[in-house]
This record gives sequence, C-alpha cells and structure tokens, in this order.
Amino acid sequence: MQDLLLLLQGLEVELHHPGTRCSPSRLDALLHPQFHEIGRSGRAYDRETVLGFLATLSEHPPVVSEGFEVALLAPQVALLTYRSAHRQADGTLHLHTHRSSVWVQDGGEWRLRYHQGTPASSN
Repeated sequence: MQDLLLLLQGLEVELHHPGTRCSPSRLDALLHPQFHEIGRSGRAYDRETVLGFLATLSEHPPVVSEGFEVALLAPQVALLTYRSAHRQADGTLHLHTHRSSVWVQDGGEWRLRYHQGTPASSN
C-alpha cells in the first residue's frame, strides 16, 4: 500500500504545478475522460473546463501539501486524501484545504477521476 501511496502522491503533486511540470498532453493523460471536480468554492467543473483553465496558467502560488493517505476502494480504484495550502510571497500559507481524489487504474495507468476541495482551518 505504501508504493501506491507514493505513486498517487507523486501524480497528485504533479498536478499542483501544471505550468512547470505538466504539458497539455500530460494533463490529458492524467485526467480521466470522465473527470469531474468540486472546487473549494463549491463550484462544479468538468474535464474540459479544468484543462482549459490549467492551460492558461503561467504562474501561481506554490502549493504545499501534507498528510497524504490512501485507501483502496476496489482493485483499481483508490481514494487519496490530504491537506494543502498556497504559499504566499511572504512565506505565509493561505487557502488551507482538505482534498480528496479518486484515482482509477485505466489501461495500466492511474488517472484522476474525481477531485474535491473543502475549505479547512489553518491549524
């Protein structure tokens, strides 16, 4: 299970930096065709909207993430949970968020099927 945790954590963190680590083709490969997201704002986003938004980002605050845990929901379905925050220029963290991602193994590769962010306290 530790190997799966490290693999999915790496894929998730890769998505935190789409402008520097993820090309459009890599984003296309990581997001499942039926990807859906509920943002920390409560708004729902489909795959095309997220791909379009990520393609426009050139810079954004670094994301700090911690507390990753994984649970196997079915043989090829895993739930990854963790906390994240954005680091501001002065080093302080803001936009603390609880995150949940459902990853599915599709054709031997893990792809993000569903993601949700929920506002969290700073502690």
